[in-house]
Amino acid sequence: MPSEVPQVATQRLKKDYMKLLKEPVPFMKAAPLETNILEWRYIIIGAPKTPYEGGIYQGKLLFPKDFPFKPPAILMITPNGRFQTNTRLCLSISDYHPDTWNPAWTVSTIITGLMSFMNDTQPTLGSIASSDSERRLLARKSKQFNLKDKTFCTLFPEEAEQIRAEMDKMNQEEIESIREEENALKNRFVSVFLLLLCFLEIFI
Repeated sequence: MPSEVPQVATQRLKKDYMKLLKEPVPFMKAAPLETNILEWRYIIIGAPKTPYEGGIYQGKLLFPKDFPFKPPAILMITPNGRFQTNTRLCLSISDYHPDTWNPAWTVSTIITGLMSFMNDTQPTLGSIASSDSERRLLARKSKQFNLKDKTFCTLFPEEAEQIRAEMDKMNQEEIESIREEENALKNRFVSVFLLLLCFLEIFI
């Protein structure tokens, strides 16, 4: 744990964690690292009837030592098609906007807000433009991606075990289906790119 973490921040984060355990929020979980209470990992489970359905998305919360008086940095780790990975996200609940931060907001509030932004289409710093097809493909690939992350497996053992069980049942046809879908998206991108080149040649 970082040296001299104020007791206020430590107590508040422990309180938030206990609240998450006692009052789970649908489609999300979060937990601090054992070695650093200021760094948390969270997971968002893709909601039904969205392009993220079936996916599990891991991210990171980096809390300042003066939390809860200042907001955390929010990052995504799992490729998702909505936000860049390993990049601080510019959201009203993140450290990009301390002026809109409310010290009463808990970890549950932060991730609930993030889920709302994820299902929205409004661009922001750190967001990316992707089609629903691309996001559905990333949802299918997200579980296997997370399983390679040791921290994910340590903090979210139930989800890790569930993914292993699903992968054991996944047959070769399903694996090939994912590859074919990925190749189709790549070919579509190449076709659009070549078409743009043709237009450019016409006007040059």
